[in-house]
Amino acid sequence: MFRISDLTVTYGGRTVLDLERLHIAPGRFTVILGQNGSGKSTLMKILARQQRAGSGQVLLEDKPIEQYGQSEFARTVAYLSQNLPEAPGLDTRALCTLGRYPWRGPFARWRREDDQIVQKCLRAMNVEHFADTLVDHLSGGERQRGWIAMALAQDASCVLLDEPVSALDTAHQVEVVSHLARQNAETGIGVVAILHDINLAARYADDIVALKQGRLAFRGSPEELLDGSLLRELFGHPFSITRHPRDDRLVALSD
Repeated sequence: MFRISDLTVTYGGRTVLDLERLHIAPGRFTVILGQNGSGKSTLMKILARQQRAGSGQVLLEDKPIEQYGQSEFARTVAYLSQNLPEAPGLDTRALCTLGRYPWRGPFARWRREDDQIVQKCLRAMNVEHFADTLVDHLSGGERQRGWIAMALAQDASCVLLDEPVSALDTAHQVEVVSHLARQNAETGIGVVAILHDINLAARYADDIVALKQGRLAFRGSPEELLDGSLLRELFGHPFSITRHPRDDRLVALSD
């Protein structure tokens, strides 16, 4: 999906992102991990064309991202920022319909196909029964799933999510990420998400990318990530690796 080479970003003379090479595969659930200030959100903004790199190249499906027209890019990549805007007066269905605009244009007639896609995305994120509820009246987890349904309604090849569960409690974090993983598995849409929870990432991701001080520190499978010495190197904190008593999967415990 994305191929990055010799990418650098500097702020005030300080290099915040320096990636020699990074490949994000299509159709996979990729999680980006790293300490605060490691460059995660900067990388996500560059992939989403919300920010320009100082130098280097980013290819999207083997084409430089700056060569995409606005609508063409929106039909290929959907993006949700960390700080979502307010949605005054919009119910969940109306919010979700906004995702169809890259395919319709400003004067196109609403089609039956658009209705079907919106309904499918509401169902996929388990907010179908909140379709007529104002977004402002939803709980945090419900609201987050409504916004993700809107992003899915773009029917793009890939969805980029900057910390989609950071403001949610543990139960809602698992709920949102599990819905994303199921959508990825069932439809083949690529998902790239920034998460902070190591075990949540390891449980649902296909691929893990970890940044440290703006550089690529790790790229591999969840099984490869769950190594005590590696996690200590990445996060500057000791971890113990054990087996979950219910399903025997590896989990990391903070020492």
